[in-house]
Amino acid sequence: MTTTTTRRRARTAAPGERVAAADWTALAEELDALGCALTPRLLDPADCRALAALYDDPARFRSTVDMARHRFGSGEYRYFADPLPEPVRALREAFYPHLLRIARDWAARLGRPAPWPDTLGEWLTRCHDAGQSKSSQILLRYGAGDWNALHRDLFGEMVFPLQVVIGLDAPGTDYTGGEFLLVEQRPRAQSRGTTTVLCQGHALVFTTRDRPVRSARGWSAGAVRHGVSTVRSGHRHSLGLVFHDA
Repeated sequence: MTTTTTRRRARTAAPGERVAAADWTALAEELDALGCALTPRLLDPADCRALAALYDDPARFRSTVDMARHRFGSGEYRYFADPLPEPVRALREAFYPHLLRIARDWAARLGRPAPWPDTLGEWLTRCHDAGQSKSSQILLRYGAGDWNALHRDLFGEMVFPLQVVIGLDAPGTDYTGGEFLLVEQRPRAQSRGTTTVLCQGHALVFTTRDRPVRSARGWSAGAVRHGVSTVRSGHRHSLGLVFHDA
């Protein structure tokens, strides 16, 4: 197969196929090292623009959050209503089995139960049975001066330990600033910060609440929060995939 043919197939592959084609061994190693890992491009620019444009269709969403009003930062985000747009649903389904293997490995290291079943549908049923039945998929919009405070996306007792954010605009062209922030409180040590420039169409997999960190006493849970630095110019949209409902 020629290089040109390979590149052409990569361009035309569905997002779910691109998720499956990622080097998940390398991604798992990066998650172990940093608590986050950047995938290859999953969405083409046209796909990103189409998803970002959904923000202006209120019928697609169940609620809108003004971050300044709640002292979460500055800017807005919206929770998608069910049924989810097909690209959002397909991406969530495609990520789950790969993240599940990492989640189960982390639980084993920390000596915790791993309550997540083999399919996303089964897991969401358990969330709904526990009272978490609202869509948790997020479309975020930031303008100049907006930012997102360090936080965790936790909505109840049912928690999946990994989540995903996908950049929908091009840094340096559509906006400046707005780096993704991850701050880890390391056991018996000072906190560590990691910044990531979220390129258009690429996804960042990151820790929802905590992750296993090796210490002198074995494995300990390193508490993690995430946020977004101040957008200096332009507009920044991103898609958040959360694997437990609200």
